[in-house]
Amino acid sequence: MSEPGQVRQEVVDEIVAVLRGADPAGLPASATAQEKAAAKDRYLSEFVAERSKRDRQAQAWELLLTRSYDEPPTWQRLFDDLPPGAAEELGGLYDVLPSGAQEEYARRYGVPSAV
Repeated sequence: MSEPGQVRQEVVDEIVAVLRGADPAGLPASATAQEKAAAKDRYLSEFVAERSKRDRQAQAWELLLTRSYDEPPTWQRLFDDLPPGAAEELGGLYDVLPSGAQEEYARRYGVPSAV
């Protein structure tokens, strides 16, 4: 048995799994209020972080796709068409760029030091 006030990580993990869509039958009946609160905090923190990542990815795509193309463009073509200053902005978004864009960015400008 756990000590009063102690949060059991495995219980928090099970609660978070249910919050993400797992079968609620897996909820531990012995979960304490502290464990439920810890699971809720972790789930919400991950949700906010994921939302921020998606927002940053959308921003990166807006910078990369400056115009429409008749044929799917290569990463090289997308970078050739960047407006002035866009490469610097993409450097700040390097961690959320698709791998092909990261490779092209690194080839042209090097890996940003903040990564």
